[in-house]
Amino acid sequence: MSSYRWLIALAAIATSLVLVAADADARVGGGSSAGSRGTRTFSAPAPTRTAPNTAAPIQRSVTQPGSTTTAAGQATRPGLLGGGLFGGGLLGGLAAGFIGAGLFGLLFGHGMFGGMGGFASILGLLLQVALVVIVARLLFAWWQRRNAPQEAYAAAHPATGHAFGGLGAMLGGGNAAPAGEPVTIAKSDYDAYEQLLGDVQAAYSAEDLAALRAKVTPEMLSYFSEQLSENASRGLINRVTAVKLEQGDLAEAWREGDVDYATVAMRFALTDSMVERSSGRTVEGGSPSEATELWTFMRARGGNWLVSAIQQS
Repeated sequence: MSSYRWLIALAAIATSLVLVAADADARVGGGSSAGSRGTRTFSAPAPTRTAPNTAAPIQRSVTQPGSTTTAAGQATRPGLLGGGLFGGGLLGGLAAGFIGAGLFGLLFGHGMFGGMGGFASILGLLLQVALVVIVARLLFAWWQRRNAPQEAYAAAHPATGHAFGGLGAMLGGGNAAPAGEPVTIAKSDYDAYEQLLGDVQAAYSAEDLAALRAKVTPEMLSYFSEQLSENASRGLINRVTAVKLEQGDLAEAWREGDVDYATVAMRFALTDSMVERSSGRTVEGGSPSEATELWTFMRARGGNWLVSAIQQS
């Protein structure tokens, strides 16, 4: 009986430690990865000098794995092995053609394979299908290698001494991974990212959903609203103050239809605390700390940048 009591006690201690760890990192984006990065939602951003480790995969997103629709609602090209009744793309078209030829023979009384010259034609057909599959697989492998993410270097802010820095300062711009039209990130864009970092943390700390609505996507707003509701039900307020960007660089920037995306690694200082709503007493945190995260920003063509995803480094 005593052994069971020890197990129960250990489980209780472990649970309390997990809860404390989760609460101490309850700020915007703290401890979880959520949001959407268009067609790259479930692919890892390229490592950078600020965030050299692989980013945590996105755990919550309205984008479904394998979806062929971007966040802007535009369908992507089916490609070599697309969808449809026969899989679409090159192989789908060939399969439909072969079956169509067989049906043609049936309609004119030659049998399923009568229109292809009998049994010899069947063997020839099978050889052709095998050759087509081999060639298609080789083409698909080449296409995957061609569209694999390239190593991304830090993209610098043009201003001397700015927190955004790295090799991009010498090259005159950031690196954009393939599989999407590249987007050039300018000084004004980096200024907007830094401003959003502080503004979003401040609006979240003030529980100001109206201010958040103008700075994040509707998806991210729903996650923030859920977090704020959970805090309110526990009688707590998450205060995030003294936010200061210390270093940042670009992981990748690309365009999907009329929507631009940019994923930026940011290391920033902050003071994160949980405050009792009724008394104002700090119950958790309260000491200066540092965090490194990857924030993805999106904008409609000619519009303002909005936060669309936050990932842990």
